[in-house]
Amino acid sequence: MRMTPEEPYLNLKDMFRLAVIIPTYNNPLTLANVVEGVLKYSSDIIVVDDGSDIEGASVATQLKGVILIRHSKNRGKGPALSTGLRRARELGFSHALTFDADGQHFPEDIPGIVKAAEEEPHVLWIGSRELGCKNMPGKNTFANKFSNFWFRAETGINLSDTQSGLRIYPLEKLSSIRIISGRYEWELEIIVRAAWMGIDVRNYPIKVYYPPEGERVSHFKPIKDFTRISLLNTVLTFIALLWWWPLRFFKWFTKENIKKFIKNHITESKESNLKIASSVGLGLFFGISPLWGYQMIAAVATAHLLKLNKVLTLVSSNISIPPMIPFILYGSFLAGSLILGEPLNVLPSELSLESISGSLKQYLIGSFAFAILAGLSGMFTAYIFLSIFRRREV
Repeated sequence: MRMTPEEPYLNLKDMFRLAVIIPTYNNPLTLANVVEGVLKYSSDIIVVDDGSDIEGASVATQLKGVILIRHSKNRGKGPALSTGLRRARELGFSHALTFDADGQHFPEDIPGIVKAAEEEPHVLWIGSRELGCKNMPGKNTFANKFSNFWFRAETGINLSDTQSGLRIYPLEKLSSIRIISGRYEWELEIIVRAAWMGIDVRNYPIKVYYPPEGERVSHFKPIKDFTRISLLNTVLTFIALLWWWPLRFFKWFTKENIKKFIKNHITESKESNLKIASSVGLGLFFGISPLWGYQMIAAVATAHLLKLNKVLTLVSSNISIPPMIPFILYGSFLAGSLILGEPLNVLPSELSLESISGSLKQYLIGSFAFAILAGLSGMFTAYIFLSIFRRREV
């Protein structure tokens, strides 16, 4: 970064070296002004021209004071950002600030978010735009809320904006991440994977400008790109449910956390014994029920509707962790065979996806029956223990 008289706090430490990356694709009307604005705050700018046409490429070629990288054909925003981040690391920068070329960001916001990054350099910062601001398309507001919801489901982190292009990436911490997606969904995947690696992801408030509809330029293809984003969320949610959430669940079990959890949600909770026990039973029911991929979401949503303890319900629903799955499947088949009066179709040593699909009726009926039995048993057991060890009723 280049220090200016107006912004003396941009005198960054030697260990904090930041480059600005501007990906562009056919932005001939805004690119030059964007670069000019950013140059007031940084002399380290990398522009990645992602296969622009003749007019767009011509404007990029005429830029002064920047490092220009060109893709021979359009590959998407994700690959353009990857190229810029890779070059920044090669040049020895510790951080990279990404800035969209369409003119929606204000260069005046750079000093504030840079100062935040300098004070907490291990955080991945995302600019948080004011949703519903003047000329902001309604589809953008919906898309952002949709993205925020899935990001929270996949990481447990609540952000107000997960789609903003103004970000600061800590390059060294992200160097080992391998992204499978491209184009617009790349920006979602990288923050999810960063969160899974233990990198703190936070928002920083920024302004945003959207030109009137007739002047607006967007390369976002609603049907195609939204489908790609939805498919990515499906994959990430599946990974989160089978790997990240169970891993986080086990890592949480420290002596200090267990004591705090018991104190907040059981011993000193203002909720009654019946409500606490019901929360446990509800979580066990959904954890065993055959709603693969949606068990925890359904459990928490139902707990919210029934005004039960959502945290206890979520914890209890984690009974479907990998080591418990063979026992749950066998119990489901056993219950199904008893209800239908049929022989047990699958033995413990024969459990597989093929054997389950071949006896789907027995599994589904038995699974719900086993889930109900486990839920009721868990609820009654929890209530008895609470009545003995937690005598105070609220």
